[in-house]
Amino acid sequence: MSDLGPIRVMALHALAYCERMFYLEEVEEIRVADERVFDGRALHESLDEEGSLVEMTIESASLGIKGKLDALRRRDGKLIPYEHKKGRARKADSGPEPWPSDRLQLTAYAMLLEEATGEPVPEGRIRYHADKQTVRVTIDDDARAGVHTAIARARELAKSTSRPPVTSNERFCVRCSLAPICLPEETRISQDPEHTATRLFPPDDERLPLHVVGHGTRTGRSGDELVVSPLEGPATREPINTIRSVAIHGHGSISAQALQMCADHGVAVHWFTGGGSYLGSFWRDDPAVQRRIRQYEALRDDGKRLSLARTLVKARIEGQLRFVLRATQGEERGENGIAESLDGIRHMLGAVDRADDPAVLLGIEGQAAALYFSCIPTLLGPQVDPRMRPKDRNRRPPRDPFNAMLGFGYGLLLREVTQSIRVVGLDGAFGFYHRPRSSAPPLALDLIELFRVPVVDMSVVAAINRQQFDADADFTTAGRQVWLSESGRKKLIEIIERRLSDVWRHPVLQYSLSYRRHIELEVRLLEKEWSGEPGLFATTRIR
Repeated sequence: MSDLGPIRVMALHALAYCERMFYLEEVEEIRVADERVFDGRALHESLDEEGSLVEMTIESASLGIKGKLDALRRRDGKLIPYEHKKGRARKADSGPEPWPSDRLQLTAYAMLLEEATGEPVPEGRIRYHADKQTVRVTIDDDARAGVHTAIARARELAKSTSRPPVTSNERFCVRCSLAPICLPEETRISQDPEHTATRLFPPDDERLPLHVVGHGTRTGRSGDELVVSPLEGPATREPINTIRSVAIHGHGSISAQALQMCADHGVAVHWFTGGGSYLGSFWRDDPAVQRRIRQYEALRDDGKRLSLARTLVKARIEGQLRFVLRATQGEERGENGIAESLDGIRHMLGAVDRADDPAVLLGIEGQAAALYFSCIPTLLGPQVDPRMRPKDRNRRPPRDPFNAMLGFGYGLLLREVTQSIRVVGLDGAFGFYHRPRSSAPPLALDLIELFRVPVVDMSVVAAINRQQFDADADFTTAGRQVWLSESGRKKLIEIIERRLSDVWRHPVLQYSLSYRRHIELEVRLLEKEWSGEPGLFATTRIR
């Protein structure tokens, strides 16, 4: 919102309800239409059909506000503005009365009307449809002063890059469509660990990713559907409102018309090489100016970057440790060298807090990873085809089926992390741990570390132990390089997507959500680390 531009009267209503809500909607331009918003629109449409609405759009340069009045009537020679609300009136000892935010909104409309017509507007009325009450509102000097105060406060907030604090009235948050972005309950937990949170963050995204895998497969548009046409076989059609993202693998293609529809519906399009390396994405970005300014300012601080890097590395090493412990539970660990490796990982974990330089952290992480991957072959059962059993960690290019699967899975995970970063509105080019390389944004390389083990490593080990992959049919060998074949890619995509949909319980926040939603949650919790509400980033652990 421009500092000199007219402020919407509805924005003043939001300001009176919750300053943080106003800031998110009007300054950061984040708007979410939920069921209550659609219900309100339906009410106004029904009233319009009945002829009960006579809408007027008015703007005032002197007041610096604009708005659309629901209805205007003349009673006893005086103009009376009306507002229609779907909810109930506020209950008082003297009878029903308007809510403060509704009173402010109606007064602003009355002031606009006075300026536009030159007639005094001493009174307005609000119709609350849930309890069929019409409340009269006196437009006096105190009410007008309240509007001027609200306008001044709105302009003050518009100049700031800092979000206002979460409202102290928890009941407001339960009904707010922006709760999954604001994360008010998570903020309260970070400030008071004893707080019992109300679940406001959605457990999963009902839309699903669309993968285009076959060589030469084309993706086009027909109406509101994406049409996927392989070189052989029938085309498939997917409604755009059921798609979360599109992933083009290898030599697939997508038309300009399909890209336009994806952009219009907030559907990201990602590209991968045939071997599974992540190339990049297409996405219609929102401005996100304030969010990125906060990110840039925070990550200029060496101490902040080091603190976040320690938290990240500790979470990753502990995840590796817990996975090996869980996978070898009940076994004699001393016979196969597992015990020695576990001791080494624990030692590396203890060294994280003493690291005073990112380069030292990289060394600690690398040593812990080497010890962790030395344990992987022992996590595979005796029934496993020896060709599926890795000798070491190798990549770029992978030299065995296990590492080919791991690399492909990490590419799928990088896509999900990158998309979440863009959904939240952060800049992937500015991370706190990894340095820029290839096409992968550093912030995505940072955040992927939290999910490599639970999403990819555990899924790949389990799939191999279940003998879901055929070393001949599902892989292609070229010299020393090993890649997943088309059948292998399809299998692993299904496995990783199913894992991303798996639901688990957050150990700190105490609510369940899918890994896909958890990735977005972690990005939002990271943003809180430099927005004055820290403490919850990277607190999850494998049970």
